[in-house]
Amino acid sequence: MYRILKKDGNAKRAEFTTVHGTVQTPVFMNVGTAAAIKGAVSTADLEEIGTQIELSNTYHLHVRPGDQIVKKLGGLHKFMSWNKPILTDSGGFQVFSLASLRKIKEEGVYFNSHVDGRKIFMGPEESMQIQSNLASTIAMAFDECAPALAERDYVERSVARTTRWLARCKAEMKRLNSLPDTINPNQLLFGINQGAVYEDIRIEHAKQISEMDLDGYAVGGLAVGESHEQMYHIIEAVVPYLPEDKPTYLMGVGTPANILEAVDRGVDFFDCVYPSRNGRHGHLYTNYGKINLFNAKYELDERPIEVGCQCPACRRYSRAYIRHLLKAKEMLGMRLCVLHNLYFYNTMMTEIRTAIEEGRYRAYKKEKLDKMRSGS
Repeated sequence: MYRILKKDGNAKRAEFTTVHGTVQTPVFMNVGTAAAIKGAVSTADLEEIGTQIELSNTYHLHVRPGDQIVKKLGGLHKFMSWNKPILTDSGGFQVFSLASLRKIKEEGVYFNSHVDGRKIFMGPEESMQIQSNLASTIAMAFDECAPALAERDYVERSVARTTRWLARCKAEMKRLNSLPDTINPNQLLFGINQGAVYEDIRIEHAKQISEMDLDGYAVGGLAVGESHEQMYHIIEAVVPYLPEDKPTYLMGVGTPANILEAVDRGVDFFDCVYPSRNGRHGHLYTNYGKINLFNAKYELDERPIEVGCQCPACRRYSRAYIRHLLKAKEMLGMRLCVLHNLYFYNTMMTEIRTAIEEGRYRAYKKEKLDKMRSGS
């Protein structure tokens, strides 16, 4: 159940209640592709840094260890020892981005595994079955993620197929949730809006999928080659056509600035690999912009990554020490950097929720963006 607590302009402060607990939104989902955050971060760490919801990848878990194995082990929550909500993406994006050899047909997609080359078929029913085996809280519909700058004719055909696939996902999810051996019979289904950067295609698709009465709605196929301005324009155009009484999820986006702008346009849910990926390379988010710990100027810097930050890295270690760990290729360096970045994102979402509650979101957004641009 989704309940809006406060609106400030288009920014929404809401609660989303699931079988695995209530999520306070706007929320950033910490990305654990293969049922783990890259960088040696455990689920105990996620609890410590204030993570509300974790995201895992359907395609990767299907390939390794296999969703049937996860089901035999009691589902993803039990497997990874995490009792809060989990969202699994449908595998669609990976199929279209990782698989070099693939054939898209009405029934689904034929492709080769990026791990061992074996032939795999995935369609709407298969994606739902895999996600049901994983027993995540929220399952994403199987869609085709067309390139943002694809030709209009291709995008129209792709979106029509995605709509047909969504109807099949909904029917299959209903069937799976009714089976006696289903681990999570309360699994929720989010549909995905597509349409590249064509505003009219996006809006028409949003209207069509809104009629399907799903548990939530995502805007997909952005941050894949278009400009920030194009992305913000599409979000602004599409969100009003999605049901306001359901959560809105912007997939795979993005930077702190992207999130601040999208919240202002009515988005609730976010995920992105940036904080963990950048952290593993020594690129750290702070309230005064990004810093690169590999820079020589931090060699003798005894300050924490950010003064006043309460993350596990900043409470104890200096920039100089963490830089040394990274240079020495010690795993602890990566781990501390990833923890800091995820804590920064999670804390920013808490600030966003408070600002909306207090009716000062626009002022907060401006101050935050100005500070991050100042770099001082």
